Amino acid sequence: MKKKVYLYYNTGKEIAQELYRKSLPFFEERGIEVLSREREAEADFYVVIGGDGTLLTAFKTFVRTDIPIIAINAGQLGFLTEIRKEDMFQEYQNFLDGKFQSQVRHFFKVNIGGKIYRALNEVVVTRESVIKNMVSLKVFSGDIFINHYQGDGIIIATPTGSTAYSLSAGGPIVSLPMRVYILTPIAPHNLNMRPLVMDASSPLTVSLVGEEKAYCIIDGNNEKLLDGNDKIEISYSEETLTLVVPKNRDYYSVIREKLKWGDKLC
Repeated sequence: MKKKVYLYYNTGKEIAQELYRKSLPFFEERGIEVLSREREAEADFYVVIGGDGTLLTAFKTFVRTDIPIIAINAGQLGFLTEIRKEDMFQEYQNFLDGKFQSQVRHFFKVNIGGKIYRALNEVVVTRESVIKNMVSLKVFSGDIFINHYQGDGIIIATPTGSTAYSLSAGGPIVSLPMRVYILTPIAPHNLNMRPLVMDASSPLTVSLVGEEKAYCIIDGNNEKLLDGNDKIEISYSEETLTLVVPKNRDYYSVIREKLKWGDKLC
C-alpha cells in the first residue's frame, strides 16, 4: 500500500520553507503521497520542520497522536526537533528503511470548563498583568490539598517540559518516560517555596483564590483568561506522542549537548 505523509512547517521561517520545498521531491520520487491539510488524518507519519515551538503548535492541531513524527530542527535549541537539517534526507531514508528508534512522550489532558486541551510541555497559570502584584492559587491532588501558591504563578510540567520554561524558573530536569507532575513556582512570595515532583496517579486541580483573575497558558501558544469560578484539571492522557530520533542519540546525549553539561564555564 502506498505510504502517505503530512508535512507541517514554520511558514514564517525562510530555512523551514526551503527544507519543506526540498522534502517534497524526496518523498514523491519514492512513491510516497504528500497530503494536503484536509487529508491529514490519512497520514502514516508526520514531518514537522521548524523549532520546538513549531512542533508544539503542530501537536495542538494534529488530528492524530498515534503515528510517528519526524521533527527536523530549523530553529535554535531543538530539544524536541532533534534531527539536524543537514541530516534530514539521511534520516528520512533511515525511517523508510526501518533504521530508526522512536521515543514515546507522555502529555497532559487539560480540562478547563469542559473544554479539553493537550499539553506536551507545560501548563502555566500566571498573574493577569505585569502591574498586578501577584496571583494566589490552590493546588489539589485528587481530594488532597497540596499547597497555596502566591507569586507570579506556577508551572506544571511534564518530563518533556522539564527542560523548557520550568528549568528556566529553577525546576529540575526529569528523565523520560516517567509520568509525573513537576510543580515549579514562578517568583514565589514565600522564599521557602520550592519545586515539587509528584506522582501522577491522581489528577491535579488548580483553582484561583477569591476574586482573582489569571491567565492559563498551555505550551506557550494557547491562552485563556480565568476568573475565580474557573478550575483547571490536569491529568495524563492515555494517548502518547511518538518522535522519531536518530539511532545514535539518546536523551542524555541531547541534554549534554544542548545544556553543555560538563563543559567548562570559562
